[in-house]
Amino acid sequence: MKAIVVEKYGSEEELKLQEKNEPQLKPSEVLVKLHAIGVNYIDIYHRTGLYPQMLPFTPGVEGAGVVEEVGEACKLFKKGNRVAYYVSGNLGAYAEYHAVPEEQLIALPETISMEQAAAVMLQGMTAHYLVHSTYALKPGETALIHAAAGGVGLLLVQLAKMRQAYVIGTVSTEEKAALAKRIGADEVILYTKQDFVAETKRLTGGKGVDVVYDSVGQDTFEGSLSVLRPRGMLVSFGNASGVVPPVSLLLLSQKGSLFLTRPSLMHYTSTREELLWRSGELFSWIQNGSLTVLISEQLPLSQAKEAHRLLEGRKTVGKVLLKP
Repeated sequence: MKAIVVEKYGSEEELKLQEKNEPQLKPSEVLVKLHAIGVNYIDIYHRTGLYPQMLPFTPGVEGAGVVEEVGEACKLFKKGNRVAYYVSGNLGAYAEYHAVPEEQLIALPETISMEQAAAVMLQGMTAHYLVHSTYALKPGETALIHAAAGGVGLLLVQLAKMRQAYVIGTVSTEEKAALAKRIGADEVILYTKQDFVAETKRLTGGKGVDVVYDSVGQDTFEGSLSVLRPRGMLVSFGNASGVVPPVSLLLLSQKGSLFLTRPSLMHYTSTREELLWRSGELFSWIQNGSLTVLISEQLPLSQAKEAHRLLEGRKTVGKVLLKP
């Protein structure tokens, strides 16, 4: 089979298309023939070594496809079933076939396309746990969402609006601002031209926001703390601009007895029941038209380098997919 292999950490040039043997199934695994592969920022962290892996490895944690073979201990799926998944370990989705633990697979409704599924398993469930669990938004509360036109951002804006929150988004371009507004954001700050701290305080009458959902990291961390109301929460769930440096806990007190958390999807889908709940709600919302999934790029597997360039260069709106 064809697969992308990383033999050493580095730039997108380390993503090499190679021929590999198909995975050998463990008893509890299912072999998935992939039709669509999700590209995510965590793939970049794996490629660069920020999140170290045993070299060489095939990146990729998200995909959708058809069951090709099942391990002898598997009971939930059979050959031909349409499935989708996100895996926290067991990388290998940048390939034609991927061996996935059966417990991490989701049955895919016929009305959901492979592309839609591959676009929401990681980013959609991330948006879900952020607004339903990490900081469960209540009607009338105010949320600041950084990178509001990105893959997670567009879904996060929509899910926050479903919970009747007032949503302020930050984006880098006029095009992204228009998209974030169209998808439901109440206000959008163009951070390349406006000071998002001053603008957020102006929009909230100096009160600050209840929660900041921040996937940017280093560049926005201090500003995000500064726009929170007393006892507000900063949810730092990514580091697209770099890792947040060590922070003094005293700062949280000085800025208003703030809460700070660094969550991970794996801890919010740790049981199959939770996985089925989050994915099931996402699929239901897609089916009834209340959730829009925007796919900005679909590239062949051989163009994985270009997919990473686009993502790192913040040139995308919505989701980037690879097609085997």
